[in-house]
Amino acid sequence: MSTAFDEMDGWPGDGTRDAYAQVRAWLDAAPSELLQTRRAQAELLFRRTGVTFNVYGDPGGSERLIPFDLVPRVLTAGEWRRIELGLVQRVEALNALLADLYGAQEILKAGVIPEELVRLNPEHQLAVMGHRPSKGVFVHVAGVDLVRTGPDDFFVLEDNARTPSGVSYMLENREMMMRLFPDLVARANVAPVETYPDLLLETLRSVAPDGPEAEPTIVVLTPGPYNSAFYEHSFLADKMGVELVEGADLFVRDNLVYMRTTEGPRRVHVIYRRIDDAFLDPLFFRPDSTLGVPGLLSAYLAGNVALANAVGTGVADDKAMYSYMPEVIRFYSGKEPILHNVPTWRCREPEHLAYVLDHLPELVVKEVNGSGGYGMLVGPHASRAQIDEFAAKLRADPQGFIAQPTLALSTCPTLHEGRLEPRHVDLRPFVLTGADGVKVTPGGLTRVALTPGSLVVNSSQGGGTKDTWVAGC
Repeated sequence: MSTAFDEMDGWPGDGTRDAYAQVRAWLDAAPSELLQTRRAQAELLFRRTGVTFNVYGDPGGSERLIPFDLVPRVLTAGEWRRIELGLVQRVEALNALLADLYGAQEILKAGVIPEELVRLNPEHQLAVMGHRPSKGVFVHVAGVDLVRTGPDDFFVLEDNARTPSGVSYMLENREMMMRLFPDLVARANVAPVETYPDLLLETLRSVAPDGPEAEPTIVVLTPGPYNSAFYEHSFLADKMGVELVEGADLFVRDNLVYMRTTEGPRRVHVIYRRIDDAFLDPLFFRPDSTLGVPGLLSAYLAGNVALANAVGTGVADDKAMYSYMPEVIRFYSGKEPILHNVPTWRCREPEHLAYVLDHLPELVVKEVNGSGGYGMLVGPHASRAQIDEFAAKLRADPQGFIAQPTLALSTCPTLHEGRLEPRHVDLRPFVLTGADGVKVTPGGLTRVALTPGSLVVNSSQGGGTKDTWVAGC
């Protein structure tokens, strides 16, 4: 790995970048004791608010606070304009891809994507083949993970098109910075993010099935309080002013979905579901699921309820499909990608597998269907035994893995024991698509690897978060 680009100080010897002038002046003027006090206040406020996440299989207790770092990550308005254009292009391509894969499948006929990549994908849902979701939108909420390696070098690391999470932390981080440092936020002229719940509500309303009702009923469907993102589910339902429901709160009659209320059944038109496809409807998918609603898919296929995101979106966001996204963008738009992929080797291809096996100590290897930082090998930080173990996995199941170079991810200054130290970061912006077009909230969720030198930013692996500023707007 080469030297990492620092987003405040640039390359070694550059000095403070213009984007961080306000933040640098603030840090230089702020006593270390004040920053430590503010950090403790932030933790106390988050704990009182209940901003937590659950870790599956954690024997020491499931609920944790995500560590919050006070030093914001800053992007200029010019940098954000390019990112925004690239995000819109990419999410439009994802929606076009899904419409095609569940429709005419022209991209498969053209040989742009191998058919087996779709046919053998467990997220390819045959039950919805030929179905066009309400208003034609498949991916209503997308979280696209970006990494940076230089002043102008942003790459897409991953597409999240099923049930992307983290937006509540983006909103809570901004609220925390405005409570603790309102003058700094005002001086930096930071673009607002607090309109996201209103934009999400507008997006969901826009895809409601046509009908005589003046106002569609929208609900957030959660697996329940033991889900790792339950806080976010309840947070978003509250901010939008809609009901948070579990599967038992809904039922289907005559292909219409109803919510049980104290005043009797109430028709539901749009479900922002935070449940995976497999658990949505025990009559079509997993029969042992108690999280979903029997008959829900029938109502969906009849066009009587909108599901956000649509059933079957997972086929477009695994890491093998990700590697074809440049070709997907060219196929549907006729244009070159604005945001590029990280170079990727598909271990399902013999030549790629041979290269990966020969260069494991240099590469990051990921499971095609993996998430949360689990099931991956970071070659430069792995032991010989771990490398040998992963080599055996690759030989046994090559189609289950992809590999990428170990990028020198950019760093941001992060408060550690009263000192500022560089830590690697990524960025998850959130993109909304409704009948009225695509909207991108300025900024997103910056995740930070709190362990020195670590590239793993996931909260389940000990990562933290920062407020993300698009400044000078």
